[in-house]
Amino acid sequence: MAEPARVLETMHRLRSGGVRFSIDDFGTGYSSLAYLQRLPVEEIKIDRSFVAGLTKDEGSAAIVRATIELAANLGLEVVAEGVEDEATLQILKRLGCSTAQGYHISRPLPVEEVAGWIRDRSAGTADRPAA
Repeated sequence: MAEPARVLETMHRLRSGGVRFSIDDFGTGYSSLAYLQRLPVEEIKIDRSFVAGLTKDEGSAAIVRATIELAANLGLEVVAEGVEDEATLQILKRLGCSTAQGYHISRPLPVEEVAGWIRDRSAGTADRPAA
């Protein structure tokens, strides 16, 4: 973001070509509310450090809840990173988070195994619940 005008112009060109943008690790590092106003993003990803504390820490739960509500109010999709157990997945569902990723859903897979994983999930034979 050393050249924000150039970055914004490039992002708009890419977006007009069908590229979608997501702000990764939202709530940490360089992510900022200002980016949500200026950049053409469609999605924010809640950092795993907040998701991991969702069932144990009221502060993390408040941040996750507020981020999901903020995304909804701005018309953005939200992804919860680092979902490691069913309790966390169920809380996220209740809060309105429709997309999650983490080991509870699946370990990283080689590309040649993805089609089978999707087929198993669709048939209801997978060992992990979907978000």
